[in-house]
Amino acid sequence: MARFRTVPVCAAALTAFACSSAFAADPAACKSVRFADVGWTDIAATTGLASTILAGLGYAPTTTLASVPITFAGLKSKQIDVFLGYWSPTMDPIIEPFVKAGTIKVLNTPNLTGAKYTLAVPDYVYQGGLHSFQDIARYADKLQGRIYGIEPGNDGNALIQKMISANQFDLGKFKLVESSEAGMLVQVNRAIRDKQWIVFLGWEPHPMNVQMKIDYLTGGDAVFGPNYGEARVLTAVPPDYSARCPNVAKLVSNLQFTTSIENHLMVPIMNKEDPQKAAAAWLKGNPQVLDKWLAGVTTLDGKPGLPAVRAYVGAQ
Repeated sequence: MARFRTVPVCAAALTAFACSSAFAADPAACKSVRFADVGWTDIAATTGLASTILAGLGYAPTTTLASVPITFAGLKSKQIDVFLGYWSPTMDPIIEPFVKAGTIKVLNTPNLTGAKYTLAVPDYVYQGGLHSFQDIARYADKLQGRIYGIEPGNDGNALIQKMISANQFDLGKFKLVESSEAGMLVQVNRAIRDKQWIVFLGWEPHPMNVQMKIDYLTGGDAVFGPNYGEARVLTAVPPDYSARCPNVAKLVSNLQFTTSIENHLMVPIMNKEDPQKAAAAWLKGNPQVLDKWLAGVTTLDGKPGLPAVRAYVGAQ
């Protein structure tokens, strides 16, 4: 998903500050909060939630759409303030050099746990015998020798390509098809419509888990990690962001999502609704999440944050 767009950004707080309940306004320089989105609908959803809250607090969030490597480079150069979509462990090899060099800070508390990230197939393919990574090569003809990924530069694609290049699971003759999340899902839906065989990169949270009948393949622990690539999603910021913009950092450190929240919010976004508009509607109907997310957070000018955001989204 090496694309660019403009919308929201935030950061992470130091542990000591994150535990503080004192209200403190951010300097005016913090008004612009620059987020990164690598083109995944789940990150669009969480970024939309954070951006909507920040707008209600008087900030001016923006979002840049970029590939994973460019996102991490942007955090290093401080052109990006917050990235809510660091999927661990799959992105670990990409971010590790930045973390070791001290040019990116990763918040200790994940913003999402229990996520999945591995190869998947439609249910009829699974029922037809393709249950595991070890089975893929047996059905090379039916699969046309292809594994469908998402955007070039994505960590999941890199894992698939490494598997192919090493002839792991006898997949040396397979080809990785790269496009985008949307492009891949179009291909999957077309295959399902025509009852064609296809294997693709799947993950949860994502509406694909409720909108399509799919099964995740077993046997990929050595590639994507155990428990179907079970992942934590973390927040990454420049190392000095919490010192520069402690109020935004406090908000970002408070944000904790669930797969249920994201699955539901991603549906309107995939139907082309603006992420912030979708987030505002969801927050209006689920204002209880704001109590914890806005604990110790103020508006840009130092007033209590919770009533300001509730009023902004029209929550009663």
